[in-house]
Amino acid sequence: MDKENTALFKSKRFAVRIVNLYRFLCNDKKEYVLSKQMLRSGTSIGANLSEAESAMSRKDFLAKVYIALKECSETLYWIELLHETDYLTDIMFDSVYSDCLEIKRMLNSTTKTLNAQFSAPHS
Repeated sequence: MDKENTALFKSKRFAVRIVNLYRFLCNDKKEYVLSKQMLRSGTSIGANLSEAESAMSRKDFLAKVYIALKECSETLYWIELLHETDYLTDIMFDSVYSDCLEIKRMLNSTTKTLNAQFSAPHS
């Protein structure tokens, strides 16, 4: 698989975007509270996927991916809230939201596949 198409790669690129968005929100919009929450959850996605790479078992791997998925969902919430309170323009929102949604879909797919493998009868 092409490295650029992995959830880990995309989540790191997304974390860079989140850090830059956080800087913008603090420096230009003087918004510190919501943006800090977005920063924490948005950078945590990739951190958890990175940790999953060193998982002790497949179940440990799945647990880390689930945490990343939850962080991704939380990040979507903060991005929506920042948009609905007019800190993010429609263009900014659409761009960062679609990136996060793409990662969430990848993580959903991963968890469904792994859960199906764990549920399958052993031969």
